[in-house]
Amino acid sequence: MLSVVSLLIILAALTFFIIEQREKKAIFDEQKTKGVTIAKYITQMNLNDVLFWDEEEIKISIENQPDDEVIYIIFYQPDKKYYVATDFINNYDETYRASLLEGEINEQSSFFDRKKLKDRESEKILSILEVEVPIFVKGSPRNWGSIKIGLSLEEMEAEIRDTRMRLSLIVLMGLVIGILGAAWLSRRITEPLNKLVEATVKISKGELSQEIDISSRDEIGNLAQSFNEMSRKLLLARKRMEEANKKLIQAEKLASIGRISAGIAHEIRNPLTSVKLNVQKLVQSDRLNEAEKEHISLSQEGIGQMEKFIKELLDFTRVSELNLDRFSIEQILEESVKMIADFLALKKIVLEKKFQEGLPQVLVDGDRLRQLFLNILRNAAEALGEEGKIKLSLSLLDKQPVNKIKIEIIDNGCGIPEKDRDVIFEPFYTTKSSGIGLGLPNARKIIEQHKGSIRVKECQGKGTSFEILIPCEEVK
Repeated sequence: MLSVVSLLIILAALTFFIIEQREKKAIFDEQKTKGVTIAKYITQMNLNDVLFWDEEEIKISIENQPDDEVIYIIFYQPDKKYYVATDFINNYDETYRASLLEGEINEQSSFFDRKKLKDRESEKILSILEVEVPIFVKGSPRNWGSIKIGLSLEEMEAEIRDTRMRLSLIVLMGLVIGILGAAWLSRRITEPLNKLVEATVKISKGELSQEIDISSRDEIGNLAQSFNEMSRKLLLARKRMEEANKKLIQAEKLASIGRISAGIAHEIRNPLTSVKLNVQKLVQSDRLNEAEKEHISLSQEGIGQMEKFIKELLDFTRVSELNLDRFSIEQILEESVKMIADFLALKKIVLEKKFQEGLPQVLVDGDRLRQLFLNILRNAAEALGEEGKIKLSLSLLDKQPVNKIKIEIIDNGCGIPEKDRDVIFEPFYTTKSSGIGLGLPNARKIIEQHKGSIRVKECQGKGTSFEILIPCEEVK
């Protein structure tokens, strides 16, 4: 393994060096071509002044040269002596005193040299490419002198640094990939067998979710795929069995509760009706004093609580059809708020609303949803002290295959302990001294009849957050 890594590092270094040299040469050649083009362009712009040797006009023109990359410009006479230049080259005798074109000169002749000059004003070291080309006039074989420009190499060096950085990253990535590939190849022979053995042991202990991570297309890979398929089928079969058992137990429990509850409710309702009628007759009597009327009033309240208990019990056990029509969820929620508005005002509870506009109407049982929202709002209000806060939110969830309306009812009360969140929808579970624990089970039953869902979400800080999802489609 170590020898393979060493070989990869050597190959990466050689590749980097060769490509870098080629890129540097290509960039430098491009800069030289650019310099020749700029020099010839400046010559053409000042050609008339050069032909008449108008030193003043040439001076003005080259001083106003707009290209920031051109640091200085020098014109030479045909005898290669200095003629005129920009002010920058003052005190740089070695730069401008004589032309550097040598030998037989023609229109294709050029001279290049790299220099480093110290800028007298900024004290900055300038990296410069000197480019000198002869001046020829079309139709005349005579050499009219030459022009030399100092072209800044700052942009070229920045491009070289950028190229070097990109090459370094590419080579480094290639090296990493190569090392990882070598490591993968070295392990590919032994790891599949080890994984197969480990997975077999775990599955034999009942960990059916264990899968063998082998993707090779050889015999071991085929064996691993067959083994994984067997594990998935066993796990799916176990989950289905557990789910079926859970539903069976729940159905039996609800059926038993329903039979017992219905019997109890009917047994209580008949004598309770008689008691209620008799109490009402007593209230209408003129022979009762105030203390007796007060005691009878307490009895009426108790009878009302018992009737409410019987109603909830029968609602829970009775399988009734929904009275469906198209309603606005916002309207139903607003009506539920109006029904509890006095209680909220009494406790000085602040109600915040955040309703998305343009929500579609949905096919629901308006009366049942109104009662459901009222029960949840009442629970929230009872859990709050004075000056508490309840937030109501309505929004549309764009989900496939069916869009859903999301209703959130959030309070900042004492909240529901995490250990109780899984059981609050169970029948007869309650933490209230006066409750019987059928409000939320009835709520879940109503929502599930609408093909929706209800759950308690984690609430940041303290408080309780109920999330209700109702699909925007016809309930069948």
